[in-house]
Amino acid sequence: MTHTYKPWPALWALVVGFFMILVDTTIVSVANPRIMQGLGADINSVIWVTSAYLLAYAVPLLVTGRLGDRFGPKRIYLIGLVVFTLASAWCGFAGSIEILIAARAVQGLGAALLTPQTMAVITRTFPPHDRGRAMSLWGATASVAMLVGPILGGFLVDGLGWEWIFFVNVPVGIVGFIVAWRLVPDLETHSHRFDIPGVVLWAIGMFCLVFGIQEGETFNWGQIWGPVSVWGLIITGIVVLGVFVWWQRQGRGEPLLPLQLFGDRNFSLANGAIAMVGVAVTANSLPLVFYYQLVLGFSPTRAALQLVPMAVFSGGLAPLVGRLVDRVNARYLATAGLLGMAGSMLWYSLWLVPDETLWWRLLFPSALMGIASAFTWSPIGATATHNLAPANAGAGSGVYNSVRQVGSVLGSAAIAVLIEARLAASLPGGASAGSRAEAAGRLPEALQPGFSSAMSTSMLLPASAALVGAVLCFFFAPRVANRGWGAVPAAAEPAGADAAH
Repeated sequence: MTHTYKPWPALWALVVGFFMILVDTTIVSVANPRIMQGLGADINSVIWVTSAYLLAYAVPLLVTGRLGDRFGPKRIYLIGLVVFTLASAWCGFAGSIEILIAARAVQGLGAALLTPQTMAVITRTFPPHDRGRAMSLWGATASVAMLVGPILGGFLVDGLGWEWIFFVNVPVGIVGFIVAWRLVPDLETHSHRFDIPGVVLWAIGMFCLVFGIQEGETFNWGQIWGPVSVWGLIITGIVVLGVFVWWQRQGRGEPLLPLQLFGDRNFSLANGAIAMVGVAVTANSLPLVFYYQLVLGFSPTRAALQLVPMAVFSGGLAPLVGRLVDRVNARYLATAGLLGMAGSMLWYSLWLVPDETLWWRLLFPSALMGIASAFTWSPIGATATHNLAPANAGAGSGVYNSVRQVGSVLGSAAIAVLIEARLAASLPGGASAGSRAEAAGRLPEALQPGFSSAMSTSMLLPASAALVGAVLCFFFAPRVANRGWGAVPAAAEPAGADAAH
């Protein structure tokens, strides 16, 4: 059966919601010091504002991709957008750190419903040889959104208060709902049965692993409650995730994670690479924001302006990268991008010193980060989706986005642990001295060298993740049009997919 789609208007409509939820992945980072002051929270509690969102975002993605296949990506996208928008309003009205964390978790659930549908629509409406340009828009949206988040957050926090980083989502969500309702086509659905044991195993394993990593420093890597220890939780999480993989291979019926997807070399490598991107991008923002505000004494707006070169170069280069992705081996583009990303973070690490007069030189690694980001997202995404068959579009998209979010969750948890550990080692009086000073604003001069050193060392974590991602991308095989384990035959390409170009 031949369908006529208008894929580009549909993709632009989906980008509105996708941009909004990715902005929310990083927008909170610049507001963390103000949230700590406003709600009387400590550094670990306020990091859970981000981690709760990322965890609730990551865990359901394997299911929500299949929901799009079963009930249609448009319908699930719109439901997710409604949940996300309402939860955003709840976040803004939160009166305690506990309520804010709960509201952020609901936000994450809405984002999980929404995200896989964007890639599924690309996969099902664009032919493989044209997905590079479509994925460049998807990748540019992801890259720019995660860089714009702190900038937009700075202006909103200074001008209106931290609550408005959430309230601003409400009108955007309404507009996004209207345009998606009008422009996104109703695509063919595919019957799926849902793997309930797989869902339970995945959720338990991920929660134990992330909670154990993030709360380890809080409990001094010892007992949490009764017989439950930090290391016990982490080991339990790893074991349960191992059982989950075994169940996906052995379980009856349709698996939650179709392991045959990983039979494609590029799909496997691209998933590993995007996980490392998730770690790097999420873990990189927190040390920078704390350094700018607590060491240099910048306002949230001025701290955010330090990131402007990132957004400008990333957004400006997106059209160029979009043209290159379908013509140049993604191996070279993605590897260069991730090497540049690692280099920018190492550059930051060398220059995070307690000297306010040298603030201007930090604009250079910011620019390099933007250039590197432009060459990272879309080549990896295009490589992952190139061979996906339409029936596997939702599953493949769910896996890819889930892996990316798992990387973000682990990056958020790991950077929290590393910062706490480095503060304990670098500050007189340990991490508690830093936490008390953070609540009061800019650090006293005596604490600034130790705090700067802790943030500098912390930047080595995201740099290392980016380097691992670069190695994975280096082993990408050249993409071959319409060949491979799940390629779409030429006759199955949806008519009209090229017409919108």
